[in-house]
Amino acid sequence: MSTVVSAPGKVLLAGGYLVLDRAYTALVFGLSARIHILVKDIETSSGVELSEIVVQSPQFRDATWNYGYHLAEGQGGIQVIQLQGASSTKISRNPFVETALTYALTYISTVLPRRHIKPTSITILADNDYYSQPANTPKNASHQFIDFGVRLQDAHKTGLGSSAALVTAFTGALLSHYLPKSLYSLPSEPGRSILHNLSQASHCAAQGKVGSGFDVATAVYGTCLYRRFSPSILSSLGEPGSSGFATHVKNIVEDTDTSLKWDTEISKRGVTIPPGMALAMCDVDCGSETVGMVKQVLAWKKDDPEGSKKLWDELQACNEALAKKLTAGAGIEEFREAFGEIRERIREMGINSGVPIEPKEQTELLDAVTAGVEGLAGGVVPGAGGYDAIVLLVKDDEETLSALEKFLEKWSKEKGSNVKLLGTRGELEGAREEDASKYGELVK
Repeated sequence: MSTVVSAPGKVLLAGGYLVLDRAYTALVFGLSARIHILVKDIETSSGVELSEIVVQSPQFRDATWNYGYHLAEGQGGIQVIQLQGASSTKISRNPFVETALTYALTYISTVLPRRHIKPTSITILADNDYYSQPANTPKNASHQFIDFGVRLQDAHKTGLGSSAALVTAFTGALLSHYLPKSLYSLPSEPGRSILHNLSQASHCAAQGKVGSGFDVATAVYGTCLYRRFSPSILSSLGEPGSSGFATHVKNIVEDTDTSLKWDTEISKRGVTIPPGMALAMCDVDCGSETVGMVKQVLAWKKDDPEGSKKLWDELQACNEALAKKLTAGAGIEEFREAFGEIRERIREMGINSGVPIEPKEQTELLDAVTAGVEGLAGGVVPGAGGYDAIVLLVKDDEETLSALEKFLEKWSKEKGSNVKLLGTRGELEGAREEDASKYGELVK
C-alpha cells in the first residue's frame, strides 16, 4: 500500500516582518514547486513485527535516516530514536523529519490506540527549484527530480519554504497512510484543520521556536491572506515522551482545549493572481540568515515603538492596496506604483533597523529589470528580505518570459553573478493527495 502527498512552497509577497504581529496580515502565495512524500509499507516475514521507519531523500548524498519507535508510558506519546542503520559513515540528524515523525505518530496513536503502527519506507522528493543549481544545469521536465550531487546540509536553498512544505507533506502523508478514510480525509475542511495544527506544532518544535506560521499555513491551504496565531497556543505543549504529551497534542490538534483555542485567521477569499499574469521567482544563489535579521528588526521595533508603528501601519495600507489591485486585475503601471510604495517603506525599515531587507544589489536588480522588461509589473524581495530569491509579477506569455530570461542572462554576465529565472510559478492550491502511479518505481 502506497500513499503520496505533496505540499507547495511559499512566497510572502506582502507582509514581511508585519506577519510576526497579530495586529497585521500577510499576503502569501503558494508555489507550483512542491515537496512530495511517498509512504509505503515494509513487507515483513510472517510472524515478524518490526518497529522501524526508513526515511530517504535520494536527491542528496548520505540522506537516509532509520528510526525505531515505541509507545512511552503515562500518555507520553510515541518516542522516536534514530538508529545507526547499515551505513558505517557517521549518521546525520534531520530535526524536521524526526520531529514531524514523532508528532504525527503520537497523534495517530491517540486516534488508533490499539492498532500497531506498521513499519514503513518514506521517500522525500523536492522539485528542483527549492535548491540553487549550477548555471549549466539543463531545464528539467515536470516531475523530474534531479540529483543535486551534494549532502543536504551543503545545498543552497532558494528560500521557497522547504522546511514548512516538508513537514506539512510529511505529516499529511503519514495521517493519510495510517488513518482510514472514515477517520481522516486530507481534502476535507476538518482534515485540513488537523493537518495545519499538527504541522504548526511539529514545525515550531523542530526549529526551536514558535514562528509566525505563515509558511505552514500556505503549505496546507495554498495562497491566502494570513494573520498569525498567538504563540501561547504552542509554547506550553511539553516535550515528547513526557507525561501527558500525547493528550496535549491531541487537544491542540483537534482544538478542544478551551483555554488555548486557535486564533489564526486564514482567508482565501479575494486573493488571486490576475488573469494573464504570473508570479515568477528569480534565484540569486546567495541566501540569507533570516533568524538574525528578524531579531534585529524586532529589537529596533522595541526601541522605537512610535516610529516603527507608524511605518508598519503605512506598510500594511500599501500591502492591502496591492491585494485589491491583484483582485481587480489592475494595469501594469498601477502595479508598478503599488510595488514601488511597498519597496520604499521596506528600504526605510531596513535603514532604521540596520538590516539589509532590500540590499542595494537587490534594489539595483529590481529597478533594472522593472525598467528593462516591458511586460513586467514590478516585484519585491519577499518575506524577511535579504539575498533570497526575488519575486516578480509578469505577463504570462512567451514573449515576456523569454525577454525576462534574456535580461537576467545579460545581467549575470555583466555583474559576474548567477541570477536565474526559476521554473516555479505562483499557484492557489495547498497540500494534496497525489496519484502514486506518477512516481513509477519509487512506490512499487
